[in-house]
Amino acid sequence: MPARLIRDGVHAVGAVDWDRRLFDELIPLPDGTTYNSYVVQGRDKIALLDTVDPTKEQDLFRHLKELKLSRIDYLICHHAEQDHSGTIPRILEMYHGCHVLCSPKCKEILETHLDVKPDRITAVQDKETLELGGRTLEFINAPWVHWPDTMFTYLKEDRILFTCDFLGAHLAASDLYAVDETTVYHSAKRYFAEIMMPFRSNIRTHLDRIQNLAIDVICPSHGPVHNHPAFIIGAYRDWASDQVRNEVLVPFVSMHGSVRAMVDHFTEALIHRDVRVLPFNLTRTDLGELAMALVDAATIVVGTPTVLVGPHPAAVSAAYLVNALRPKTKFVSLIGSFGWQGKMPETIKGLLSNLKATFLEPVVVRGYPRPEDFAALERLADTIRDQHRAIGAR
Repeated sequence: MPARLIRDGVHAVGAVDWDRRLFDELIPLPDGTTYNSYVVQGRDKIALLDTVDPTKEQDLFRHLKELKLSRIDYLICHHAEQDHSGTIPRILEMYHGCHVLCSPKCKEILETHLDVKPDRITAVQDKETLELGGRTLEFINAPWVHWPDTMFTYLKEDRILFTCDFLGAHLAASDLYAVDETTVYHSAKRYFAEIMMPFRSNIRTHLDRIQNLAIDVICPSHGPVHNHPAFIIGAYRDWASDQVRNEVLVPFVSMHGSVRAMVDHFTEALIHRDVRVLPFNLTRTDLGELAMALVDAATIVVGTPTVLVGPHPAAVSAAYLVNALRPKTKFVSLIGSFGWQGKMPETIKGLLSNLKATFLEPVVVRGYPRPEDFAALERLADTIRDQHRAIGAR
């Protein structure tokens, strides 16, 4: 794929990784990803904004060669994670006059993790500007979106905002721009859920910071470029808000059918009460899809049998993930069964300590559920319906 024109003198020169299926040995990538890098040419100076993952460095070098650049004066590093910064040492070898500009925290990380020499890096301050000759870059420090070192760059004359991971998506595509908004929305929401959701308050802060900028184009570090920026900004405002939907997320595991029977009955009970329910069998679930469901759900009800005296390890893992992602969920509960004894509610509640949620009375039964146990599930469904109405869940 060639270098592609965004504006006269502004090119996308990054790489598409069609085959990558796991990020950080943790995050599934069902649709691959991109490592976006951009060149901005002024009358006097040339800037490269971010590099690519080292596995794709030849794509970046080929694109730079296509542009026939005799030099690169500045390399703007928005974030020191290696999928953006990993090719910096090679760029500095190739372009001896090139100097790295980044946030103060990013400078520290680049020196530590990539062994970039301090004299090749300058830390820039919030709102500091760089003149390229007819083009002005303004740097906006944006810590904890999603690392402490992140910053954005605003190209004033062209009204382009380079946002690093913010407003991005793990999506490999041949389109430069976000033309298929349904697909992009799904990938961007998944990206938000897996990476950005723990930092919702910071995201709201930075959305407010950029709202007064005149923005025609948003260029993130992953996924397509947005030439209709209201689409992705509006989506982020919704996801990062405190508003929840009339939804119940039920991550569950069942060993011998007891929990499965409870989940099936509970699911039907919620549907009859006009509450949307999203059950996820943890033995088969794509955790990225589970994370996406966390973005909006008003309530989470974990379903688990007892292993020894505690919840099933799959339920523990799911609860740990939920706790780490810190969704805006308002209510939490548990349904499950045990053989002789168990401390499942206490364990699950302890695992979800990061959530600012009300813990509703759990339904825990001995063995296979009986009519009185199904009645308790009906009462839990009533409680959830009433609580959702009380908070105005959509």
